[in-house]
Amino acid sequence: MPRDWRLRSAAILAHDELLRYLGHADQAITPELEARIDAMVARCEEIARPALVSRTFAADQLPLELPGNDIARHLAGAVEVVLLAVTLGHEVDRELRRLSFVDPLGQVLLDAAATWMVEREVDRAEAQVRLDAAGRGLFCSWRFSPGYGDLPLDVQGSLLAVLNAQRRLGITLTASNLMVPTKSVTAIVGVHPTPQPGLASSCAVCSLAEFCVLRERGVTCRG
Repeated sequence: MPRDWRLRSAAILAHDELLRYLGHADQAITPELEARIDAMVARCEEIARPALVSRTFAADQLPLELPGNDIARHLAGAVEVVLLAVTLGHEVDRELRRLSFVDPLGQVLLDAAATWMVEREVDRAEAQVRLDAAGRGLFCSWRFSPGYGDLPLDVQGSLLAVLNAQRRLGITLTASNLMVPTKSVTAIVGVHPTPQPGLASSCAVCSLAEFCVLRERGVTCRG
């Protein structure tokens, strides 16, 4: 049974998130489109091979440079830094390419489904980081990725190298620092001795709620 503080099922969330990624603004949706959306969510779940790699470093021993004021503020006071990389694998890219030739609408819908799914996998990974930190009396900042704020996208290469993500996950970079497979995400999470601002104001609206087990222990990641 779902926890009583979770407002909606994962299936409803998937549907809503797909509509958001598609730019839906309360337009009427035909039953046929509803069925196609459901089918593409199911297809994505069938072909995706979610995989994760993470490493944790003492904040003063991070083996890569993270330039920019925004990431410096984000990690200020952190005692550890967690680096994450998540991918859905190459089969999703292959299916997107196939659909581009035979079913353009299907390609758009599958792309939205895969975007939702990879973000969900990163949420799962971040929830585990928070759980591990809470078990040690520590607190996390929200995840930060290359390209956010003034952290340049070209940090991707160094971050992936530190994680050995090419060998472990099959992730490579294009000349413009875009990841292949395309449905891949990297993230940086600071681990702090005190609760951090900027987190969801309540568990009911937290994007990590589906994967969080802290509430059933009578605590939250906000302290």
